[in-house]
Amino acid sequence: MPIRPVEPLTTAPLFLPLHQELMKLLRSLPDEAWGRRTAAGWWTVKDVIAHLLDGNVRQVSFRRDALAPLPPDEPINSYADLVRFIDAINAVWVKACGRVSPRLLMEFMEITGPAAADVFNRLDPAAPALFGVAWAGEMTSPNWFDTAREYTERWHHQEQVREAVGVPGLTDRRWLNPVLDTFLRALPHTYRDAAAAEGTAIGFEITGDAGGSWTLRREGGAWNLYAGAAEDPAGRVVTDQDTAWRMMTKGLSAEAARGRIAVQGRLELGEPFIGMLAIMG
Repeated sequence: MPIRPVEPLTTAPLFLPLHQELMKLLRSLPDEAWGRRTAAGWWTVKDVIAHLLDGNVRQVSFRRDALAPLPPDEPINSYADLVRFIDAINAVWVKACGRVSPRLLMEFMEITGPAAADVFNRLDPAAPALFGVAWAGEMTSPNWFDTAREYTERWHHQEQVREAVGVPGLTDRRWLNPVLDTFLRALPHTYRDAAAAEGTAIGFEITGDAGGSWTLRREGGAWNLYAGAAEDPAGRVVTDQDTAWRMMTKGLSAEAARGRIAVQGRLELGEPFIGMLAIMG
């Protein structure tokens, strides 16, 4: 098939079944598993679940109940300022949840998970979102993109929990393909400073059941993202689905990822992809 413009993603129907998979997992955990370290920095399993609870609480409060988000203590004048602000509010919540038992966390999740899923299902996909997807370089975004970002957040943190407790991940196409498709929307922003002649195409292929092909093309002084593989790209980047999602969520360093990514054609066209992030960081 010829390349075609990427289309809006529909991820809202996945929130409730993803939540149900998480609750099934949490109910099966022995007490000691809640204290196991995860790939999310210093966070334990319990800390990650507390963070997911925070996401549910914020979404329901802001979107369903029209609670205004609290203003930051310091002005946010840059991407780095935004990252520091988000890291700080996340840390405060997780620290406070140190006083909450795993059982009570699960009870809170039972209430807020379906409520958050309902919120996302009720949004107008084309309407402006409360928050832009900053890692894609957007100050404002449509709801469908912000919703997809929220889905990737819930999916990858659940994967971190599953890995920490030795339970198979949710990596079949139903779950992981929307994550990868969302993450690759960061490509135009990631390549914004990569100079190339008009019409230059770069192909990206992620192998595995959940993978696919995408193309960046230089048009009008900017990079535009397309679904599908260009016939004769100037460069081609190939990696597997496990490498892709881990690298883009800081679960795999750029140095480690480099050995698992193949770049064909013009090697410099693959360089911005290595270490690309699709989370705030």
